[in-house]
Amino acid sequence: MRITETITYHAPVEVVYAMKTNPEFQERKCADSGALQHDVAVRQNGDGALVVTRRDLSTDGLPDFVKSIVGARLSITETYQWDGWRADGSREGTLTVEAAGAPVAMRGTVHLEPVPGGTNLNIAGDLKAHIPLIGGRIEKAAAPAFIKALRSEHESGRRWLDEHP
Repeated sequence: MRITETITYHAPVEVVYAMKTNPEFQERKCADSGALQHDVAVRQNGDGALVVTRRDLSTDGLPDFVKSIVGARLSITETYQWDGWRADGSREGTLTVEAAGAPVAMRGTVHLEPVPGGTNLNIAGDLKAHIPLIGGRIEKAAAPAFIKALRSEHESGRRWLDEHP
């Protein structure tokens, strides 16, 4: 299942990138997402950065058939691999989101691009559930949670940028 999302921040690309690679912001976004517990690791990688968060989330609100596969908690690992600056002032990278103990993952690309008045974060990825016969059903059930997480991160980012001008 293809997932695409564009999130607009009212700040320049370099400010949004600094936020996205800030361990304190990553901690906050995990807390804002309702994580029962979380770990954050950020490290520079050449001209880019590697940002890894691991969150344990409650499965309340997910369909029963999904809960029967993963249990009461879902451990999500999210990895952003950011590349260096491009000539046009943008940044690209990859995004991988994996659920421990569940055969579902999203792999895609991220692109921070300058737009009038701010920055667009474009996310495009494929959500795949590798279970014969019911994989499509799991993808359809999981897609809203992935989109909700992206939008939650946007809200955390918007508040962060308001507080850290």
